[in-house]
Amino acid sequence: MAEGEVLALCQDMTITRDAFLRSLPAAVSHVAFAADGGDIRSLDPAHAWRVALSPLPELRIGLIRLGRYRVEIFLTGYDPARAKGFLERFELYFRRAGG
Repeated sequence: MAEGEVLALCQDMTITRDAFLRSLPAAVSHVAFAADGGDIRSLDPAHAWRVALSPLPELRIGLIRLGRYRVEIFLTGYDPARAKGFLERFELYFRRAGG
């Protein structure tokens, strides 16, 4: 973790990297970001966030195979109310089939 970063969320998600990146802009209010492998960072220095994507073994259900990632979100410069709002929006945009 970089100085000042706070781990705000850690969860496993059944999603491909491409699908994650397609949904991410709306989930972060279209704030500009840069992606380098599994490290995705906002370009807003005042309220910085970083997402660390780590691949996990596929989820296998019979013949179905689903990609999975551990998703860790780190926030810098967020007060509790703003952090809560960020995480609620993130969860909303990645919720599927009723959550």
